Amino acid sequence: MFYNTGTRMGLIHELRLMQCYLMPDEPALRKLSEGVIEKLKLLTDAEFVELEFPLD
Repeated sequence: MFYNTGTRMGLIHELRLMQCYLMPDEPALRKLSEGVIEKLKLLTDAEFVELEFPLD
C-alpha cells in the first residue's frame, strides 16, 4: 500500500492528506478513500497489525 505508514492512524492521516489533492473530477477516488477510512476506524490497532496487504 502506497500510503501505509505501518500504523492504522498513520494510514488514516495519509489518506486524509491525499484527499486534499483530489480534483473535483475524481469523486470515485474520494468515495473509495472515505470507505477505507471508515473501515479503518472500526479496526483496533491490534487488528490492523494482523492485516496483510498483498502487492498483486
